[in-house]
Amino acid sequence: MPLPSLRSRSGLTLAALSALPVGLVVWAVAHGLGQGPKAPRMVTEVIPTPGAATSERPVATAREAADKPWIASGTVGEALAAAEAMASAGAVREDATATAATAATTATAGTTPDGFAVTRTVALTPGAQPGDAVAQGPADLRSAARFTTSPSDAGPMDTLPVHARHMIVMDDNGQVLAAKEPDAVVPIASLTKLMTAMVVLDARQNPQELLTIDEEDVDRLKHSASRVRVGARLTRADALEMALIASENRAASALARHFPGGLPAFESAMQAKIRALGLTHTSLSDPTGLSPANLSTAKEMARIAIAASRYPDIVRITSVKSSTVEVNGRDRELRNTNHLVGAKGWDIRLSKTGFTNEAGRCLVMRLKQGARTLNVVLLDTDASSQRLQDASLIRRTLAGEPLPTERAAPARKHHKVKLS
Repeated sequence: MPLPSLRSRSGLTLAALSALPVGLVVWAVAHGLGQGPKAPRMVTEVIPTPGAATSERPVATAREAADKPWIASGTVGEALAAAEAMASAGAVREDATATAATAATTATAGTTPDGFAVTRTVALTPGAQPGDAVAQGPADLRSAARFTTSPSDAGPMDTLPVHARHMIVMDDNGQVLAAKEPDAVVPIASLTKLMTAMVVLDARQNPQELLTIDEEDVDRLKHSASRVRVGARLTRADALEMALIASENRAASALARHFPGGLPAFESAMQAKIRALGLTHTSLSDPTGLSPANLSTAKEMARIAIAASRYPDIVRITSVKSSTVEVNGRDRELRNTNHLVGAKGWDIRLSKTGFTNEAGRCLVMRLKQGARTLNVVLLDTDASSQRLQDASLIRRTLAGEPLPTERAAPARKHHKVKLS
């Protein structure tokens, strides 16, 4: 009885196969002929975390390491797709349709002792490389485009040309959207004052008690300028406001001196706060941030911002453009050191800037973006303008707005010269 003329997926008829030598048929089956597209292969990539074993991941090329060290460091774009779903379901599952031209990606969450997700699993179609994987983020971030680790076709959050030497964008669940050397321990300057404010508020002292600025509050280390003279009197509430919105060092020092038990008790309370927040890479030796020994990481600064956001007074003070306090019974207007606060297009819920020669220009802020609040940390930029440019670049990318293009240099004008 003749074989029915049925076509396989490869286009060969069973009748034609029956006429081939047995060895050739075995070879064809072994090499997948007639089986259609191959099933996606799975590649698991583990994002390095402090104290964790190094995982297998694509090795950056020499050119990539030179041009984009934040990609080569292996810390960029941790589990972008996991952000919103992690909070509700504890895991992220993306329905993926594998085709010959596209790759589907799903994020799965492992956790470190500090509760941060560290893994993602990527399904690749045959012929794709791990660096070519593409994933869609949650609905409110899909306009911010794709997530990818490919240096040649990188998504916006992975290729941000930030000036800051250390950067992180992280949500309140610990999901990292973008990072550049976020675990390096570096000076943090006046970002310290967020910790100072939390320790002071934890003591629950009378906010209307009058404090006096003393010689002990004068900066003998950096000789920084101050807007309050020795002998000036102001309430504890106003001192806190000056320390946070105007980054006034003498006010921060006075708050620590007037802590119950004095400066030694304040320092002990600061260390206890560091331990309570589980900050293993943060060390603080003074309440102002003037000391280069005040150290932390971009990742831990994001966690400090999250902790500070639970204090209504810190949120209120740092999220306004200007404020008025009384010093010696006279009104004194203060301006937020972060000029982005109150600017058009910005919804900043908490903010603190910092600067010393050792720390460079620093910024930590909580930025409302759609339905979520993101923690942005920029450490060690060379200029205030670069710090603002980095923050603007991050906000535009998250919002899916077109990025500004560099303007071409104006053509040189040629003036006619009348020859005599």
